[in-house]
Amino acid sequence: MYGATSKTANATTAGIVIGLSLMVVHLIGIPITGTSVNPARSLGPALIVGGTALSQVWLFIVAPLAGGAVAAGLHRVLYPEPPVEPLASGELPV
Repeated sequence: MYGATSKTANATTAGIVIGLSLMVVHLIGIPITGTSVNPARSLGPALIVGGTALSQVWLFIVAPLAGGAVAAGLHRVLYPEPPVEPLASGELPV
């Protein structure tokens, strides 16, 4: 999704890429782990049920943050931004 919304990406395809990503998460994640992409859907029941559900909800918060950080880092390594040329004195940015 980071690549779909970057400055160099085609803006018309961002919605399709994000939608397909969510579809894949649901098609694969729900049958295997019962995952949810909505934080309220996971946190709300965990607070009410308590016990094991509440003790595991931290992973729902930490794992996406860690995965997002890894994905952003990989994107920057695989698609580096070109260096910015310094402006000559008196030159205005374009």
